[in-house]
Amino acid sequence: MPPPPEHDELEGTEQPFVSHLIELRDRLIRLLIAVGVCFGALALWPGPAGLYDLLAAPLVAHLPQGSTMIATNVISPFLVPLKITLMAAFMLALPVVLYQVWAFVAPGLYSHEKRLVLPLVISSTILFFIGVAFCYFFVFGQVFRFIQSFAPKSITAAPDIEAYLTFVLTMFIAFGAAFEVPIVVVVLVRIGVVSVDKLRAFRSYFIVLAFIVAAIVTPPDVISQLALAIPMVLLYEGGLWAAQFFVRRTQAPDSETESSRGT
Repeated sequence: MPPPPEHDELEGTEQPFVSHLIELRDRLIRLLIAVGVCFGALALWPGPAGLYDLLAAPLVAHLPQGSTMIATNVISPFLVPLKITLMAAFMLALPVVLYQVWAFVAPGLYSHEKRLVLPLVISSTILFFIGVAFCYFFVFGQVFRFIQSFAPKSITAAPDIEAYLTFVLTMFIAFGAAFEVPIVVVVLVRIGVVSVDKLRAFRSYFIVLAFIVAAIVTPPDVISQLALAIPMVLLYEGGLWAAQFFVRRTQAPDSETESSRGT
C-alpha cells in the first residue's frame, strides 16, 4: 500500500490577500489605540513635565549645587517632554504591541514553531525592560558621577535637554539591545545558522567583541563599559544553555520521530 499523505497543520488556513490586509489594519488600529491610551494616561499623571523630571533625576542629582538644565531651542520645553511621554507610552503598551504582532503571525506557524516564538517574544520583552532599568538605576549614576568628577571647577554644567534626551535614548537602546544576546543566540541555533558547540568555541572572541561594543556605545569610563560588557558575556553563557533547551522543546514532529528512532 502507498504511504498515507502527510498531514499539513496549516492546510485550509490560507486566507485571501485582502483578508490579511484587513486583519493587519485592524491590529495596527488596536496597537495605536493601546499606545494612545497609555499616552493619555501618562499625560494626565505624572504628566510630560513630571516624566522628564523623572528621566533627568540621575543627571540632576550629580549637577553642582545651583545648576540646572537648559533649553537652547524655543520649543524644546514643549516638544521634549512630549517625546518622552510618547516613548514611555510605547514602552508601557509594548506587551499589547507584541501580542498584536504575535496574533497576526501565529496562524501561519506550525505548532512546534509556536512553541519557540511565543516564549521568545515574552522573554525578549522582559530582557529589554531589564536592560533599560539596569541602565537607568545603575549605569546613569556611575556615568554622571564620573563626568562631574573630571569637570573643571571653572565650568558650570548646564546640559541641554534635547542633547540629554538623545543621550538617554542611545543608552537605553544600547543596553536594551545588549540584553537581547540570549535571544539572538537561541534564534541562530534554532534556525541552523550555527551550532551550540561552535558558539562555545567562539566564546573568547565574543568576550573581546563585548568589550569593543561597550567601549563604542558607552561614555569613556571604565565602570559603564564594564557594566555593559560583563552582562553581555553572562547573557551569552545563558543563551548557550537556553539554546540547548529550546532546540529540544521546539523540534518539528518529523525530527522528533527520527531522533527517537535513532536512539
